[in-house]
Amino acid sequence: MEGLPDAAAFATKLKNTLIQYHSIEDDLWRVAKKMRDVTIWRKPSEEFNGYLFKAQGVIDDVVNSVMDHICPGPCRLDWDSLMTSLDILEHFEENCCVMRYTTAGQLWNIISPREFVDFSYTVDYQGGLLSCGRSLEWSEKRPEFVRGYNHPCGWFCVPLKDSAHQSLLTGYIQTDLRGMIPQSAVDTAMASTLINFYGDLRKALRKA
Repeated sequence: MEGLPDAAAFATKLKNTLIQYHSIEDDLWRVAKKMRDVTIWRKPSEEFNGYLFKAQGVIDDVVNSVMDHICPGPCRLDWDSLMTSLDILEHFEENCCVMRYTTAGQLWNIISPREFVDFSYTVDYQGGLLSCGRSLEWSEKRPEFVRGYNHPCGWFCVPLKDSAHQSLLTGYIQTDLRGMIPQSAVDTAMASTLINFYGDLRKALRKA
């Protein structure tokens, strides 16, 4: 398969990288943006010349329902305001695939629409689920999009200890948007995008 020699080994390495991010000490993170029900932190990425962002908030729904909305599939397009298309290019198992998706322009189109081709893997984690991904160097490109690149990223969703009908959703995102964009614009957009992600997800779950 193009860009991915061994799906099982790739998935295991990706999962372990996300678990490593999840154990980073609190004092190594700096708050980037804080709302009443979501906090975004950041720290310099070890993968590229940008930031690793951490997002966390409580969602008023059970783990499986939350993750059904986040994982690759048609449901994601229904609510995620940033995503404009999503296609599954290859399926390995029920929890493992390669997907191609596109995003809308941001910051009054200072950041133009982007395309990503990501490996996605979902696995059980401490009574909940971890859905993680990483971009692949896929040769087929569409000229109307700039190809972005997601370094290891993912979402941990676990039941809240004192409230089983609520979930704690924690995300780790480090996206290289590529193209001629000032890094400061990318950082501003990323924090706001993550806040909006939680808002869009909560609205979708209330409708479900």
